[in-house]
Amino acid sequence: MAAMPLLAASGAQKTVDRLRDAASLFQEIMTAPDRSIPQELLSRASCVVLVPGLKKGALMGGGKYGKGFVVCRAPEQGWGPPAAIRVEGGSFGLQVGFSSSDVVLLIMNQRGMDRLMQSKFTIGGEATAALGPVGRDATAQTDASMTAEILSWSRSHGVFAGASLDGSTLRTDIDGNEALYGKRWNTRDVLRGGATPPAAAALIDALTKFSMRKTN
Repeated sequence: MAAMPLLAASGAQKTVDRLRDAASLFQEIMTAPDRSIPQELLSRASCVVLVPGLKKGALMGGGKYGKGFVVCRAPEQGWGPPAAIRVEGGSFGLQVGFSSSDVVLLIMNQRGMDRLMQSKFTIGGEATAALGPVGRDATAQTDASMTAEILSWSRSHGVFAGASLDGSTLRTDIDGNEALYGKRWNTRDVLRGGATPPAAAALIDALTKFSMRKTN
């Protein structure tokens, strides 16, 4: 009987550690000289999705799986609480080997935010997606970046670049939300609930520092 609380505590600690990893991921990307997300896009983004350590690869059929968080702007309040999410997806064909990469998504408009409020959606299917440009001062005024609901990047072996996650499914991580908030909330509950766990401070501070919106 004592094993269950220990397992629950272990799961909660892993979620908190992952949240801190997400903060470190964002901080490292945004401080990389000339290889960060363009400031203009961050300033326009409605939400940021961070998935440290997305797993990909298998012997017979490729697959993707990772856990992370989405943080959205709260009206007139800056960045709101993080909601735990999972990214799952697959491809077919012979893919020998196994790899891990960090993934960053920007949700660029209200249509993208509406997708997040669902229990799950498919990137590139239900939500239009494009490869994100790289470089703090890069020109981001391309047709894709102006019209896509989602822009995506990945970092693998130290290289950060735009990457496609088309076909991947993004869904609520109920267990992760329970570990942070003590309640089995879905993404909508968290994003509209206003409760922020203490472990989220580093992530919120990093988002605030690097994604200030210009005011008229």
